[in-house]
Amino acid sequence: MQEKIGAAPTLVYPESDGEPMAETPRHQQVMIDCMDILRNHFHETPDVYIRGNMLMYYEEGNPRKSVSPDVFMVRGLSKKELRTYKTWEQPPTLDFVLELASPSTFERDFTMKKELYAKILRVKEYYIYDPYHEIEPSFIGFHLVGENYQEITFVNGQLPSEVLGLALRERAGVLRLYNPIKDEWLSTSQERVAAAEAHAEQESHARQEAEAELAKLREALERLQGAE
Repeated sequence: MQEKIGAAPTLVYPESDGEPMAETPRHQQVMIDCMDILRNHFHETPDVYIRGNMLMYYEEGNPRKSVSPDVFMVRGLSKKELRTYKTWEQPPTLDFVLELASPSTFERDFTMKKELYAKILRVKEYYIYDPYHEIEPSFIGFHLVGENYQEITFVNGQLPSEVLGLALRERAGVLRLYNPIKDEWLSTSQERVAAAEAHAEQESHARQEAEAELAKLREALERLQGAE
């Protein structure tokens, strides 16, 4: 009797680690807003990939070797849909990572993840931010020099990012992105829609006022003509 040859087991790289997207609604909102702002900013740049809370595998054949950055950016990758990020299939190094910290995560953010991002994923810039300001430091950035991180110096209350061409700073106590060249804050999609609606409403109001004034002038002209 011929012995059957079984198929080799398929190696599975899970798409979720079973953990929540973020610890609190505030952490989640900062994460969503930062991704949204960066996507809007780099919308016309075809090879900039921005995602967050995605499992990233950095050792082929070992699904345990993974990390899930809260927000990350990598250049040289199209805006295609990925279910997981495998460094042996995609660009192996990252340009930007933001981790949203808390008292329960900051130790890993400042030790294990910092080491991983510097030595393995070669992240050019790594930022840590605590939305509740419960840890110290609650806002810090690093840039990669060789195989080690050097702290980024605050300039006018903001952390400049060379890889983004922007600055990270707080606005009304919330982390936002600022364009120092244009001297303006970058807005979320929701804020952009609200601003456009407000502008349209102002234009409509101004048009109505102009039409009312024009009607008054016509009435005055008709009275003058009738009096002649």
